Amino acid sequence: MYSSASSQDYSQKAIEQGSKRPPFRRLRGYAFDPSMSLKLDTASINQRIFNIPWESELQPGPRGEYVEVVDFDPASDCWYEPVDLNSPNLLAQDGHPPSEGNPQFHQQMVYAVAMNTICNFEKALGRQVQWSPREDASKHEEFVQALRIYPHALRAANAYYSPQKKALLFGYFQGPSGMVFSCLSQDIIAHETTHALLDGMHRRYLDDNNPDTLAFHEAFADLVALFQHFTFPEVLKHQISRTRGNLEAQSLLSELAQEFGVATGRYGALRSAIGEMDENGAWHPVQPDPARLAQALEPHERGSILVAAMFSAFIEMYKLRSAGIVCLASSGTGKLPDGALHPVLVDELASVATKTARQFLLMLIRALDYCPPFDITFGDYLRALVTADYDMVPDDRHGYRVALIESFRRWGILPEGLKTLSEEQLRWPYARIELADGSPDPTSVLTGLAKELSGLVQDSLYQRKRSRVYETLRRARIRAHDYLEEVIKSDNKARCEEFMRVTGLELHRNGKLAGLRYDRDGLPSFEVHAVQPTLRVMPDGDILKQLIISITQRRRKLPVEPGNPGIGSFDFPGGCTLVFDLEGDIQDDGGVIPTLRYAIKRALDDDKRLAAVRAHRSMRYDAGVALRSTYFNVDGDSAEPFCMLHSNE
Repeated sequence: MYSSASSQDYSQKAIEQGSKRPPFRRLRGYAFDPSMSLKLDTASINQRIFNIPWESELQPGPRGEYVEVVDFDPASDCWYEPVDLNSPNLLAQDGHPPSEGNPQFHQQMVYAVAMNTICNFEKALGRQVQWSPREDASKHEEFVQALRIYPHALRAANAYYSPQKKALLFGYFQGPSGMVFSCLSQDIIAHETTHALLDGMHRRYLDDNNPDTLAFHEAFADLVALFQHFTFPEVLKHQISRTRGNLEAQSLLSELAQEFGVATGRYGALRSAIGEMDENGAWHPVQPDPARLAQALEPHERGSILVAAMFSAFIEMYKLRSAGIVCLASSGTGKLPDGALHPVLVDELASVATKTARQFLLMLIRALDYCPPFDITFGDYLRALVTADYDMVPDDRHGYRVALIESFRRWGILPEGLKTLSEEQLRWPYARIELADGSPDPTSVLTGLAKELSGLVQDSLYQRKRSRVYETLRRARIRAHDYLEEVIKSDNKARCEEFMRVTGLELHRNGKLAGLRYDRDGLPSFEVHAVQPTLRVMPDGDILKQLIISITQRRRKLPVEPGNPGIGSFDFPGGCTLVFDLEGDIQDDGGVIPTLRYAIKRALDDDKRLAAVRAHRSMRYDAGVALRSTYFNVDGDSAEPFCMLHSNE
């Protein structure tokens, strides 16, 4: 017998149960860019659905927790109506359909790709991301709630991240066959968003103190965009079918910004991870050349070597992990039969490629926590990759770290000061502070620092609003600074000397180190640059709970060439990244001592490094006019380095 419940009863029941919000917001977008929809071969795969975490308070724009799209076109003096992604009509059809002529789709596209990139970073890092803070008139930091995105900021063949504006600015221009909008390129949006995310983690990576620093910014942004290609199932299957599973062949998967590259006079994509075009427009693979790195000085050219090394390692891992599938499909010969691949075989190869690319994407982002806070080199990044992956997966049974080491060696990327390139040598050394019996010293400055911050760190881990997380960790930085000042003021010189030895900082009172500022009490200046807790889920289900602290100093206004003031001056940094295991060592009373695992340092009084920075800056000065010409015929502006790097690439 049926009950006679009314519609009101059902409505009330739904209210009592609570209306669950959707886990994702589904938004349509281009898998690559509009040009792929104009080719018969790729039109069917150029639309994809982005599953973006649902934001309950998303406002028209879109304007949410992380990004704010502001669609003003200065060249036309025009405001475009902001898209409301909460509109029932748009919710019912996964947003606007892809369109070059609809500004609201442009807004939707940049929001979807930016949020997709942000989500990948948060999964890898085990925490919420923050944008780099802006400074007010008195040089105090201000929290940046949302990264601004301007889809039609420039009428130019350019797109860039502005560290000053905390914004992404996308250009549009007339190409050979129509208007080209950089805001409709998935690769360009992901690339620029990655610049902003990297700047939020490592602000000092914009200081041009060695040949690798700016090149790393470019290479890292390219790598994130490339590996995100492998999250598009239909694209992946299409390209694997076309190349017969050979990812070393030319394909859309290994190339960036197809439409932009063609429209700016190239034969194909803006950049490729594994190949290049010759003067006749013919594509050919690039072979590893250890001597190439020493000859490459321009950031994009130099960065392409890091991209090639990483992508080559990925391809080798894909080939290794798919070897069993190929063996079965080829009856043991290792050579697939002629003709089209069976759809089941394509699905299996695509699954291997997706899993392998996902692992590489997480590895390359996770390694950022194991890098020095400034002046990074490609060799440093290799060591960070190996160490970070070891902490997550001590048993490298699939050989990811071996593949990375082998590929970097073949491309000539070698860390300085190492006798061998074994995994043990490449991992950052443990920096434990021990007593005479080998047990951890609970009274060390470093242990005390981590214990001093434990309360605030715990609070930050369970807060949802990024503004509250930022404020909590800002207070943690202040507390860390106060704690270290008290250590400097104390009479325990042995503890202070131990801290300086481990961190590379210069903390002597009334010191004489040129360029280092001292206050009226003789205390040297230093900055607690970052305090970042992480919660990462390891493959076995355990939680890796870490605390990352960066402490830096600067020797200000050192002459590039002593005795030649006309060349200018620069700030020389020193300091360290400290990686603590928050659940490290157990005391006899059952308490936990936060244990320092790694101290990745750059000594402030390192004369050899200072000489290298001077030589690099002098070379940059000598080539200054030519360099600005190389960087796309625009005047250099250190406040907007990416504008110069990206203008008309």
